[in-house]
Amino acid sequence: MRIIIVGGGKVGYFLAERLARTHYVSLIEKDKRITDELAENRNILIINGDGCQTDILIQAGVKDADVVAAVTGKDEDNLVICQIAKDIFEVKRTVARVNDPKNERIFFQLGVDIAIDSTAIIAKIIEEEVSLEDMINLCAFKKGQLSLVRIDLPEDAPIVKKRLKEIELPAEAVIVAVLRKEHLIVPDGDFVFQQGDEVVALTKVEDEGEILNALIGRM
Repeated sequence: MRIIIVGGGKVGYFLAERLARTHYVSLIEKDKRITDELAENRNILIINGDGCQTDILIQAGVKDADVVAAVTGKDEDNLVICQIAKDIFEVKRTVARVNDPKNERIFFQLGVDIAIDSTAIIAKIIEEEVSLEDMINLCAFKKGQLSLVRIDLPEDAPIVKKRLKEIELPAEAVIVAVLRKEHLIVPDGDFVFQQGDEVVALTKVEDEGEILNALIGRM
């Protein structure tokens, strides 16, 4: 894929560095001091400029981009960048970092495909570690109608030692992947779940409780 990331801070750079292992990545940052520091990375096209400007996006290759991710520290910039990418250049997928949780709904309403509230994700992770919550919501899609969730299977989970095709899931939910130790598995119908598996599922937001109950027997 061809990916444009706007924002060269720690979030943007580490995201670009990771994605550049397998994709063509352009990184836009308007602080020249930062772009000079990042220029040594030969796997990423580093561009000094304002990602809100169409000429800078064109320079980064927006006309051929599959994804534009705006991860600056300013919500208004992230929203404008995604709207330009979507409305002017017809980029198929836009991703925005939401710095103020209050703005998340606005992002979805104005057409951003994926709005990631880093504050909410961090809070969920903290809650999971501190209070042993059973499910962590990773992010939302389709204007907040769908969510990607991760569920860790305890020893007493009803699906342990059962095959995927034997499990009754909500009608519009799907198991996307299973993390088992260091292995990433895309399960088929005969896949057998084990204690400690980390199950990643895509579900409608209103069905989160139902899928939690189906996988670990807890509402």
